[in-house]
Amino acid sequence: MLYLFAVLNGTLSTVVRKKKKSGNPATQALTHLHSPESYYTKFSMANVGPSFGLSREVQSKIDKKYDPELEGKLVEWIVAQCGAGVGRPEPEKIGFQNWLKNGIVLSELINSLYASNPPIKNFKTSSMVFKQMEQISLFLKAAENYGVTKTDIFQTVDLFEGKDLAAVQRTLMALGNLAVTKNNGCYKGDPNWFHRKAQENRRDFSEEQLTEGKNVIGLQMGTNRGASQAGMTGYGRPRQIINNP
Repeated sequence: MLYLFAVLNGTLSTVVRKKKKSGNPATQALTHLHSPESYYTKFSMANVGPSFGLSREVQSKIDKKYDPELEGKLVEWIVAQCGAGVGRPEPEKIGFQNWLKNGIVLSELINSLYASNPPIKNFKTSSMVFKQMEQISLFLKAAENYGVTKTDIFQTVDLFEGKDLAAVQRTLMALGNLAVTKNNGCYKGDPNWFHRKAQENRRDFSEEQLTEGKNVIGLQMGTNRGASQAGMTGYGRPRQIINNP
């Protein structure tokens, strides 16, 4: 039995290669040398150990950014948006993570924000790790296409491994803000849960107005209107103070 190690999705994994049994030892040896197909590979994800030192301090700071009150608001919105069929998570952030980590609830959420042609066509629950992570990646791509900026989008491991659940909250908040701002009839829930983003207020000026504006001195440079030197004395002359008896 041969043990190898590989890195899958940032996690050290053990690769176990076993040789199929054969009745003849000579044939078994030849198979070992010349037939890689006689092996099968089994991948098992290694457990992530606890953090120590600086890593633990950094992770502690990240965990403190998680907002339990915001969690409750996001859960209410997702249930209102997708329906009661998505269920509800267990209390605390671990429950919130387990509710979302397979990517199914997130996929239903992004699809519900489209009146037609949902971005994620087919999805189903799977117990396989890479399938769940792939489902999260599909949601992230769909969220970016919906209008969420890259700086507001979390990484797959932030949710799946619980590295930064506060980043997951930020992404969902940004998605909710966009849904309220678009106001296309797909948003469900209380509009006061999110903030409307600033809208473009385009103005068109004629050539005449643009030319006239060149003759106006900007207030940042001061103004030449209303200025007067009436009653002022010349520079350097002393101030006259006269006491009348």
